[in-house]
Amino acid sequence: MKLRAVLLLFVPIAIALGRTQERPRVIDRVIPLPVALSDDFEFRKAKLYLLTETLPGQEKTNTDQTVQNATKGGKMSSTAPSSKSTTVQDASIRFERQYRLFGAVTKLDQRERFGNYFDFFWKARRSANLTVRLEYRQEKLHAHIQAQEIFYPSARGSCRTEFKVVGDDYFDDGRVTAWRCLLIENGRIVAERHSYLWE
Repeated sequence: MKLRAVLLLFVPIAIALGRTQERPRVIDRVIPLPVALSDDFEFRKAKLYLLTETLPGQEKTNTDQTVQNATKGGKMSSTAPSSKSTTVQDASIRFERQYRLFGAVTKLDQRERFGNYFDFFWKARRSANLTVRLEYRQEKLHAHIQAQEIFYPSARGSCRTEFKVVGDDYFDDGRVTAWRCLLIENGRIVAERHSYLWE
């Protein structure tokens, strides 16, 4: 009887751990798709994060300008927000950095995690076989469009999809400059979210 109770306790945990998100499939050639937007599907939120080698708040400053202002005897003006609001913002940014670097012990491990992270939160009001595709351009590739996609069979409800351009892809081709995320059903775009620079 106790064994059965223990098994009933651990089965939901094992099922939850078994539901890991699939890895995105990289698409060799991006083909334009027809647009048929539907109210049954929508993007709710997009969370973007750029993880770089420099720590937040430690960007390089122009020391020559600081010296010139100090020698003039004038007060240095600052357009920075107050230190109280900066502290709260820095805490969330520090947490995101620590979260993304968790478990990366060596410099090589950390290098493989530097880059762009995209989290898309979307909703399907009816059950459908959906593909979530991220199309993006990188700094050094200019107008060349690359894409990653994940397939969700019988998707319904609120979902989250994560994409990343990290490691060698990030260091070789540069940071992502423009992107768009698509929900695709039966070869048609049913929902779209894009960056300001996407044409």
